[in-house]
Parts: sequence; C-alpha cells; structure tokens
Amino acid sequence: MLAYIHWNIAPEAFTVFGIPVRYYGLLFVGGFIAAFQFLEWLYKREKIPYQKLSQLATYAIIGSFAGARLGHCLFYEPDYFLYHPLEMILPIGYDENGKMVFQAYTGLASHGGAFGILLALLIYKWKTKEDLLPLLDRIAIATPLACGFIRMANFFNSEIIGYPTDVPWAIVFEQVDMEPRHPAQLYEAIFYFSLFVVMFLLYKRKGLSTPVTLSVVEGPPKIKTGFYFALCIISIFTFRFFVEFIKERQVGFEENLPIDMGQILSIPFVLLGIWILVKGKFNRREN
Repeated sequence: MLAYIHWNIAPEAFTVFGIPVRYYGLLFVGGFIAAFQFLEWLYKREKIPYQKLSQLATYAIIGSFAGARLGHCLFYEPDYFLYHPLEMILPIGYDENGKMVFQAYTGLASHGGAFGILLALLIYKWKTKEDLLPLLDRIAIATPLACGFIRMANFFNSEIIGYPTDVPWAIVFEQVDMEPRHPAQLYEAIFYFSLFVVMFLLYKRKGLSTPVTLSVVEGPPKIKTGFYFALCIISIFTFRFFVEFIKERQVGFEENLPIDMGQILSIPFVLLGIWILVKGKFNRREN
C-alpha cells in the first residue's frame, strides 16, 4: 500500500488580539509583495519613475482584491450573497445562533481578480493617460509569481482539491476526508512559478517594447507590445481550463454544466490573448 502524504495543517497561523491570521492571508499578501518587489526592480531597470509604480500598485491591489471577492460571490454563490450583501464587502458572518461574528474572507475567485485588475488598470489609464498595453506587459511578467503564491495559499487552506487518485504523489487532505487526491493547487502553483521563470528569462533576453522608455536590452526590437500580456493570460487560463478536469466541483450548480465555472470564465481570457497575438497591430518600441 502506498504511503501517501497526509496534510492536516490548521488554516490559522496565529491570532492577533483574538483575530485569527490565516496562512491563506499571509500567502495572498506575500504574493502581492513578491510581485511588487519584482516590479520595483523592473521599473528601476527600465528607468521608469518609481511614482508610477506606487500609484499603479494601489489601483492593482484594490482592483484585484475587490474583483476576486465580488467574483466569488457573484460567479459561485450568487443566491446567498445577493441576500447577504454586507458579507460580500466585510469580513463578517453569522454563527449557529444567528449572531454576527468577525471572520476571515472565505471566498476569492482568481477570474474575478483578473477582471478587477483589468478594470482598475483601465481607470488608471484614464487618470494618467499612460498607454495600457505596455503597462499590461510589465504587470504580466510578475503576475504568475503572485498566482503561484495564491495557489500555495489554497493548498494551506485544504481547498480547491483534486479528484481521488492513486498516483504516488497523491495527498490526503485530512481536513476534507481521508481519500488520496490530486494536489491540484500544487500543480497550478508549480506551473505558475515555472511560467514566471520563463517570462523573466524572456524579458532578460529580449526586453520590453514600450514607448515609456527604451528597453535596457540593446539592439533592434524583438518583442511586440502586448506579447507578454498575451502569453501570460493564454498560458495561465489554458492551464487553468485543463486542470479543472481533475478538480472537485466547487459549487453544486456546476454539476449541471458541461464544463465548470472556472473553465467557462477562462475562455474569454484565452480568446483575448489569442486575439492580441493574431492581430499583431501593436507598434514595436521606438529606437
């Protein structure tokens, strides 16, 4: 009999003044910090003013979190949250006696986060008049890094688990049941971290195509504006589409769908990325 790995870590790392701090929250925030640190290095390397990054980070963080929260509530549990709107925006819930209690946010959707960031960046573009696609290219290089941290957060939370399996690397999520399952969160985390490495090496080799400043990579332009963004969303959401086939359904109504909600929401992002690559209407950086 195979000795599967048993995972039974408590989701709460510690408490502060009686408020639980979860590994999920620590890793979620850690992903944003890691992505910001990378972008800080990239902006400095490209000689882009730091003020642009600090302003951008505010828009991106608010857009991502608000989109991820609202996305979960509206895509996956609309019947509940439309009747409990305060719980969509506040970290509250109700105990078995109907008493309101403070709790951590218990639902964030990656597709909603992606929509939220795009909307926030459109507002940022409108406010600053900065070109959108070069901006998306820079963010796209760092995005898989943040995504990897978020999937690690899901792993610590014993959520978004895979179907039962007998593969040697199966994991028993004891907080769920005693069946060995695909660690779907780790599959995604490994893919996203690997994608970040690929995009980072591509950037180091070929640089950016941006009207803000000349890329630090010498020679004629080799990357068209929009390429990194297209590569990012095609890779992430294509992988997400296929990994869903080995995941447990997250909500009951998905049982009546030919594909689950995560797959449905992935399709527009993949099509957008393909459209950007196929159209090829984006100017190369100025020499």
